[in-house]
Amino acid sequence: MRVEGKVCVVTGAAAGIGLALAERFVAEGASAVVAADIAPELNSAAEGIGAHAIRCDVSSEDSIKALIDETEERFGPVDLFVANAGIGGFPGGVEVPDEEWQRVWEINVMHHIWAARHLVPRWQERGGGYLLTTASAAGLLSNLGTAPYTVTKHAAVAIAEWLSITHGDENIKVSVLCPQGVRTAMTAGDDPAVTNVVAQGLVEPEDVAEAVIAGLDAETFHILPHPEVAEYVKFKAADIDSWLGAMRKLQRKFFGG
Repeated sequence: MRVEGKVCVVTGAAAGIGLALAERFVAEGASAVVAADIAPELNSAAEGIGAHAIRCDVSSEDSIKALIDETEERFGPVDLFVANAGIGGFPGGVEVPDEEWQRVWEINVMHHIWAARHLVPRWQERGGGYLLTTASAAGLLSNLGTAPYTVTKHAAVAIAEWLSITHGDENIKVSVLCPQGVRTAMTAGDDPAVTNVVAQGLVEPEDVAEAVIAGLDAETFHILPHPEVAEYVKFKAADIDSWLGAMRKLQRKFFGG
């Protein structure tokens, strides 16, 4: 899929990966690019790149439906929806309080499900559409130190796989974006769960946008701005016990014990 002439929606587009994607879609000649977010800087960010700002809280199904409805009323049918908004994982494991698990679940998982719920029937009627889900390499591998992030990113990959299997024959395309570290606000700070990722190398949001354009053009399911992630996934699949041992070694390095 080429975005030229297409109506594109990007959530989490006030900064970081989302803003870089929206900017690149504008540059590629999309007929309309909608930048959606709840951040106060959304309007100025969208104006600065030639996109259209629509406020959306992705933790609310009603807000996501309203985003889709307003986009289609103003600019025409949505061709590409990028469910990009996400939240960093709360550090910790099963001891993380339920309300924090629920918040990250709604944003990192239900966001994608609600978008599909309101787009798939329209795309079935129109003969196709494209959903790009921003997950993480954590959704294919793991993220040390934060169970909520790891679990929800695995779930985001899983729903993308299910949608591709179930609706791929209806010309509904699905890709999942799985970067490692990207230089954004999410990778700032000194939490061990972050420093482990940073230590493996950061790419710029613009690098991610470049990978997305190539991935959409090829219609590949996995879009991997860090090519080494594919090798890690092969290692994990080939010898899970050795992979788990290697991950425990990293756990000891960054978290002690």
